[in-house]
Amino acid sequence: MMKFLIMTMMVVVLISDWGGVQLALFLMCFLVLMSLGHDFYMFNLGGQLGTDYLSAILVMLSVWVIVLVIFSSQMVKKMNKFSGLFLLMNLVLLFALLMTFCSMDYLMFYLSFESSLIPTLILILGWGYQPERTQAGIYMLFYTLFASLPLLTSLISLYKVGGSLTMGLTKTGMGGLSMISVFWYFFTVLAFVVKLPMYMFHLWLPKAHVEAPVAGSMILAGVLLKLGGYGLARVLSIFVEENKMFSWVWVGIGVLGGVIVSVLCLRQVDMKSLIAYSSVAHMSLVLSGLVVFNWWGLNGAVIIMVGHGLCSSGLFCLSNIVYERLGSRSLLVNKGLLNLMPSLGLWWFLLSTSNMAAPPSLNLLGEINLIISVVSWSKVSMISLVGLSFFSAAYTLYLYSISQHGAFFSSLYACCSGKLSEYYVLGLHWIPLNLLILKGSVVLSVI
Repeated sequence: MMKFLIMTMMVVVLISDWGGVQLALFLMCFLVLMSLGHDFYMFNLGGQLGTDYLSAILVMLSVWVIVLVIFSSQMVKKMNKFSGLFLLMNLVLLFALLMTFCSMDYLMFYLSFESSLIPTLILILGWGYQPERTQAGIYMLFYTLFASLPLLTSLISLYKVGGSLTMGLTKTGMGGLSMISVFWYFFTVLAFVVKLPMYMFHLWLPKAHVEAPVAGSMILAGVLLKLGGYGLARVLSIFVEENKMFSWVWVGIGVLGGVIVSVLCLRQVDMKSLIAYSSVAHMSLVLSGLVVFNWWGLNGAVIIMVGHGLCSSGLFCLSNIVYERLGSRSLLVNKGLLNLMPSLGLWWFLLSTSNMAAPPSLNLLGEINLIISVVSWSKVSMISLVGLSFFSAAYTLYLYSISQHGAFFSSLYACCSGKLSEYYVLGLHWIPLNLLILKGSVVLSVI
């Protein structure tokens, strides 16, 4: 833990030096890996902080994605758009995420969970592209706050009844199902399904993604959506009886909503909007696996969270590369990119196949686990799962084929194919996404 604090201090000292921050964060990744090589039980870090295997995986994902965010935001440094403040916001966000994943107390978890909203909002409002970013930021703020206040009420009630908010010691205090415990259950779960986000509560996500800078989009897709899944994995163990009674609600909305959102993806003409809606479709399957609450579902949800974090972040990075070259994210303009940027066409193909859960990506392993989990819960769900898998491939092929093939826009005559630093960032997305499946036993041992 002392090593971790020393590295954090180094990052703060080197705040004005982009290369120094990137090097320090990579060293932090290495030190986290070295210091968290323990068994699968809770490992106390002191000060109401601790970590188990699930926390360790998401801590690693957070640091890794923040490093790649800084690498892919070089335009902020070149244009001198308050680059020091930009780095500070990313590091504050990383600190809030680490506190969230390492909290052993539900109240500290809630405070860290909510505090991650502030630097994200500043990133969207300060470095977003369009004037509509203010509306997108307010959408995100009010959706999240509206759903989170009932969670705070529920936690205070749980403390009053159980006398503790420490993870593993909290209980509802009820012998069985009651109206009050059902209210607590829905109040608690609502905050996390909005953050996930579940269908019908997802409207803030495409707006936030489209208006956010590349850093905001990559952090949102890579880590912040995983806060909802992590929170559900932590709180559903308190409400076992209530979850058994009402899991059909979340599975039904999740799987059917995923199919509807997948169809909506086929109507999108904005690259970032399409990738954002695909995140909603993937997270709906994660929600279904979590509320079923069996071994397959929990492991599959964690694997998809890691795989989707890397894959979706890489796709947003690719769409930003295209936007910097052509000045547009519209699929009506960005056609025939294979003629202009042939080397980037390979990365489009590799990340698109990973997005549709083709082998050997981590998403394939996760989807197999989640499909087994949901089908074992109800065989009727196979109908929706078939639609979800089919349309997942359909909208990904739509994104790839429209953007790469066809006649390119007549006003475009020349374009830079790609830089070494961009290939480096894309490689650091794709390589762990496809190599981790070789050691699937480690990821499958989360629960």
